[in-house]
Amino acid sequence: MVNRHVVGAHYGLRDWLVQRVTAVIMLVYAVAVGAFVLFAAKAGYADWQELFSCTWVRVLSTVTVLALLWHAWVGIRDIWMDYVQPLGLRVTLHVLTILWLIGSLVYSVKVVWGV
Repeated sequence: MVNRHVVGAHYGLRDWLVQRVTAVIMLVYAVAVGAFVLFAAKAGYADWQELFSCTWVRVLSTVTVLALLWHAWVGIRDIWMDYVQPLGLRVTLHVLTILWLIGSLVYSVKVVWGV
């Protein structure tokens, strides 16, 4: 018999920290894009295309998308675990959520990197 300690000070700490760190990453990205919008008010398609042709902007965008997907996974997974009691339904929802997040990642890489 395995004695498993499921409550205490460290239970959920990793998920809490992931939510905060990914939120900060998304905030930094939103502020950076917002600053570009404010300071380049008359920016056209060519200006946006030039901005997103820079490797560092693509990398920052990809990191932000990864942070968004990880943030979403932690939140949605916790909702499924807290509110969906039938195990089969919960596992199905987890699998569908993972497939949706992977599809979102593939699409975002295609958009950001033009692959």
